[in-house]
Amino acid sequence: MSGAGVTPTPRRGPLFWGSAAAGWALILWGVRGALHHRVDTRPGQLVRFLLGGALAHDLLLAPAVLLAGALVARAVPGRWRAPVQAVLLVSGTLLLFTWPELRGYGRVLRNPTSLPHDYGTNLIVVLAAVVVGTAVVAVVSASRRPGGG
Repeated sequence: MSGAGVTPTPRRGPLFWGSAAAGWALILWGVRGALHHRVDTRPGQLVRFLLGGALAHDLLLAPAVLLAGALVARAVPGRWRAPVQAVLLVSGTLLLFTWPELRGYGRVLRNPTSLPHDYGTNLIVVLAAVVVGTAVVAVVSASRRPGGG
């Protein structure tokens, strides 16, 4: 049985290579901009920030997400597992993206417009909308399945 179970490697077409070239061009343009405007971008701090972010992602965030997914897979019944995982994934992403505003990192002294909103309350409202919206979709989806869910 020669070749049984072996899938051929997909060929990379012009769309792949064109988008790869465009992506690398954008990356190089960003690096050039960071170096050209080094007074504002502080390339050394930028490199430390990017490396720190990559390490934090690979050593902390990704394992935590995998562990949470495994715990949810064990604890939540099958039909509700995907909605619970979706809520946790979206909520975690929202929390990460709003963390700087929640901590007030962009606040400027004597400039009330630098962070003008109550980001904690807004985050709670958005998280509640995510939970309610996901619950509604899950219940409607379950009710449409054969057997009524």
